[in-house]
Amino acid sequence: MAIAIVRLGGPRGAREGLRIGTVRRPPRGVPKAEFAKRDFYDVWLPNLSPSPGLVKQALAAQAAKDEKLWAAFARRFRAEMNGPDVAKILDLLAALSRNTDFAVGCYCPEEKWCHRSILRELLVERGARIA
Repeated sequence: MAIAIVRLGGPRGAREGLRIGTVRRPPRGVPKAEFAKRDFYDVWLPNLSPSPGLVKQALAAQAAKDEKLWAAFARRFRAEMNGPDVAKILDLLAALSRNTDFAVGCYCPEEKWCHRSILRELLVERGARIA
């Protein structure tokens, strides 16, 4: 049992299980009834996405491929994820990963320049099993 870290909209893995969208906004132009059918997500959990201001910072770092900007984004995103409510969600997901397969993901094409890379780290720090 484990958590798969995925790109939303990409093909599902064989043992991926439930797909959780950790994005600020649903996919544009896709009817809600088709989110799962089109391999976006089964459940939307925007609590694990960066705040709107941080999304802008992440986009700037991604576009420039700027390691310093990305590191600044990562520090701020980690601080957001340390809030008590969000930390409980991360703890829950880490615990669930020991008993079931599921996936968390975002739309970004490169995990290295996506908040899901930081979610991966945060989940591992909490003892999650990662696929």
